Amino acid sequence: MSAAEAGGVFRPARGRTLDAFLSEKEREWKGPFYFIQGADPQFGLMKAWSTGDSDSGGDEWGQEIRLTEQAVEAINKLKPKPKFFVLCGDLIHAMPGMPWRKEQTADLQRVLARVDRDIPLVLVSGNHDVGNTPTPETVAEFQRTWGDDYFSFWVGGVLFLVLNSQFWYDASQCPALKQAQDQWLDQQLSVAGRRHCQHAVVFQHIPLFLRSIDEDDDYFNLTKSVRKEVANKLTRAGVTAVFSGHYHRNAGGTYQNLDMVVSSAIGCQLGQDTHGLRVVVVTAKKIVHRYYSLDELSEKGIEADLMGLMEEK
Repeated sequence: MSAAEAGGVFRPARGRTLDAFLSEKEREWKGPFYFIQGADPQFGLMKAWSTGDSDSGGDEWGQEIRLTEQAVEAINKLKPKPKFFVLCGDLIHAMPGMPWRKEQTADLQRVLARVDRDIPLVLVSGNHDVGNTPTPETVAEFQRTWGDDYFSFWVGGVLFLVLNSQFWYDASQCPALKQAQDQWLDQQLSVAGRRHCQHAVVFQHIPLFLRSIDEDDDYFNLTKSVRKEVANKLTRAGVTAVFSGHYHRNAGGTYQNLDMVVSSAIGCQLGQDTHGLRVVVVTAKKIVHRYYSLDELSEKGIEADLMGLMEEK
């Protein structure tokens, strides 16, 4: 299913924006709201990881289907409804050109079609979606299937920026695409400064860092020189939070006024966390978030203290 065909199910980003939200109506702060962040449903990784063949394995993904179905059911039950549901990359496990990619994509689209039509989907590209070393062809494939790989949208006076973090990991095969995103991001951050948005928030797959801006380079973070350059650019523009996945564990830290939030996976866990989702409440002065297991969110919903934040004026 292409993004155009999926348009009846979800509205993919086009023209570097998400038309589920009309920007002219969303530029003003209207009061607290919340959204749901998930990451790494990664259909196929659980089987691949269990067999020790994480590169080319993954010929079964029934567990991931059930977990993602549970996530969708939990989100659909929430009252009031979240403003949107963002998936921060690694939608499927099969890399571009690998077996089962088409089948994993079709199954994920089928599950995501069950998300309440009043809850827009925001889809972020991960390394398994565009490749560890993306090319113009793999990025174009993602765009055809899921929508733009980077874009912005406004909700209730808050500017949200969706970025393709793979360009900062390895853009050796697509330098012009990286340059285009960098220029676009500079323009967006300039807009954020001029328009005095209530908050500016970034979604990307790879974390800038897992715990500290000065930590060593790792598969799960961006290199020190890149992360500092990006973090300084974001903080100068007033971005206060970056939400990511990729680590398959919960982590995070702060740098100046920036909250780097690393959420564990809907799918395969690589640490001690549980399959889950993050509830993010946006108030006039702060952004508060909490990770819930799928069972917790399904059975108990959002806790009263978080719900109470949405009653603040």
